[in-house]
Amino acid sequence: MNTGPAQDRLLSEQRAYYRALAPDYPDHLRDLPGGVELAEALDAFRPAGSVLELACGPGTWTPRLLRHAGDLTAVDASPEMLAIAASRLPEGAPVRFVEADLFGWEPDRHYDVVFMGCWLSHVPAGRFEAFWSLVAAALAPRGRVFLVDDRYRNPEELVEGPASSTIERHTPDGTAYRIVKVPYEPAELEGRLRGLGWDITVTPTAGPLFWGAGGRAGESAADRGKPA
Repeated sequence: MNTGPAQDRLLSEQRAYYRALAPDYPDHLRDLPGGVELAEALDAFRPAGSVLELACGPGTWTPRLLRHAGDLTAVDASPEMLAIAASRLPEGAPVRFVEADLFGWEPDRHYDVVFMGCWLSHVPAGRFEAFWSLVAAALAPRGRVFLVDDRYRNPEELVEGPASSTIERHTPDGTAYRIVKVPYEPAELEGRLRGLGWDITVTPTAGPLFWGAGGRAGESAADRGKPA
């Protein structure tokens, strides 16, 4: 497992990859097998109130979140991705964009919903607990969490073998970058979250995609989303 300076270098390379990829980001998640299930699940979840979107990328999910959200804060480390996301929204949309590295960022307020789209698998296993502490710090009492992700990795990416979460991907110009990709199985992820005090049900789709929805353990599902 990469730790310390080696992991910091890997995460820096991951940020560089997404900055370089921004103009050509393959923004077709909902066209993949299971993608329609994700969109329907998010609409059924109804992310209302104040919403925090972590690693918003080029705004794949931002307009859909705004169908339900009263206001939205979208955070990403890539200014290129943020610019694309902003360009997708109508003038005056209730969105605050924040450029920040999520491994060093701290929320300045609480939110009714924390959303993350295809981000959790890019969090190193050794930072999983710290990342969920960030989610907890951002969440209002009785707040809710919704995540979507995938466990797909092709054999050519596995430059350190299938047991490693470090893979290699290329931008369209052929430049290689090493990034983190943890291939969670839904049941495994659900159990790991339960061990950290979360009650989040992780549901697989017909394809490699999955979604998770819930909140802190000990808060009833019926009460989540109600005003504090």
